[in-house]
Amino acid sequence: MTMTSPSRSRRWTAAALPMALFTVLATGCASTHGLAPSGAPTDADTLSAQQSLGDAARADATFPRRNWWTALGDRQLDGLIDEALRGTPSLEVADARVRQAQAQAGLADAARKPSLSASAQYAGLRIPETIAPEPLGGDYSGVGIVGLNLKHSFDLWGGHRAKWEAAVGQARAAEVDAQAARLTLSSQIASAYVGLAQAFEAQDVANAEQARAEHLLALGQQRVQAGLDNRMQVRVAESAVAAARQQGEAASHQIEAQRHAIAALLGQGPDRGLAIARPELLKAPAPAVPAVMSSELLGHRPDVVAARWRVEAAQHGIKASKAEFYPTINLSAMVGLAAGNLADLFSSQALLLQGGPAISLPIFDGGRLRSQLARSDADYDLAVAQYNGNLSTALREVADAVSGARSLDAQIASVTQARDAAQSAWTLANSRYRAGLGTQLDVLAAQRPLLQADQQLAALRAQRSLAAIELYRALGGGLELASPTTASTSSAP
Repeated sequence: MTMTSPSRSRRWTAAALPMALFTVLATGCASTHGLAPSGAPTDADTLSAQQSLGDAARADATFPRRNWWTALGDRQLDGLIDEALRGTPSLEVADARVRQAQAQAGLADAARKPSLSASAQYAGLRIPETIAPEPLGGDYSGVGIVGLNLKHSFDLWGGHRAKWEAAVGQARAAEVDAQAARLTLSSQIASAYVGLAQAFEAQDVANAEQARAEHLLALGQQRVQAGLDNRMQVRVAESAVAAARQQGEAASHQIEAQRHAIAALLGQGPDRGLAIARPELLKAPAPAVPAVMSSELLGHRPDVVAARWRVEAAQHGIKASKAEFYPTINLSAMVGLAAGNLADLFSSQALLLQGGPAISLPIFDGGRLRSQLARSDADYDLAVAQYNGNLSTALREVADAVSGARSLDAQIASVTQARDAAQSAWTLANSRYRAGLGTQLDVLAAQRPLLQADQQLAALRAQRSLAAIELYRALGGGLELASPTTASTSSAP
């Protein structure tokens, strides 16, 4: 039998350890084979929108201001939105989610730092004599221990940092979501306010139509009494009066409903809506978007910026999952005092030292790590798909708002021309009536197309204001948001 000297054994062990460690590392790396994400973020510059935007894309155009709603020209609306942005339940929910994400990032940051804790313990034991004879049996012994415990896991492969960076990305996405909630709230209030303005205009037209129909009814009744006409015209006029009254009631209900909706958006009860006065005639600025809208939109649209942060977070999540395949080295140490007699606990002989490093590597885990990495890859692909979808949706919404505004401007111009003609016809009918060349029936008949044109204009002006609000929202509502660099989201991990 051959004997090996202790010194030769130590040399062999020192030479074998690096090879063994390399084998362990190779085994850990090989287990990630075949797992990789498949998604890739879309380059915004590849999504062309210049032809769709047409002359609305101008080099001198800028993104909206943060208080974009002031361009609509109604001070009451300005006050309502300012009131809402000071705090409503929907904003409180978004802010709470921000705090949740920030706390989660704090936990991830704490997990990658050393921890130190203090402990004090006293433990006693008496072994029954029925189990062990004297001197062990029947004797009570106690030990008091006071110490400091140090624990630290070395981040050799960057896994702990990746988890922290992923949590930070999610926190930043939540912060952007909170800004998106404010943009959504302001646009909802502005849209409801436009609906309130339209309802008041519809009520005006309905009241004017009811007055016209009642006048027509009175004339019809006079003509029947004079034997100049039959009762058919009276019945037609009665139907017109009832229809106009119904339109007035519907407009009144719409006024109440829009006031209630605004009050709810303010986080208040329905009575708050009663204090909202009739809106002024809202302005609808001509549609204009920056010529560099495709690329610059990335830093203004909250949903796009939040999606980019989630891509960044998912990218770090993959790095963290990959780090789980590699060895981990943990350090634990305890420095304290221990003594069987409490009086001796603080003596020089009571010093207690314990600790050292530990290395571990998963070998058989039933596929847990591969499944975890596959899930991280899927999370990344999902985040990329949502980012790409949000980007294309953002451009579509801008183009839709611009084309809608252009179409409505053309419709308003046509209806305005028709209304001018109806106004001229009504004026002429009045002149002929005063000159004795026409009748009141002619005047009332000429008034109907005028009121119909007024009704159409009220609806089109409301739609045009809504298109302006939608364009402001689609362009990001004047928000300037910090987002990840293009390089971090342009390539898969």
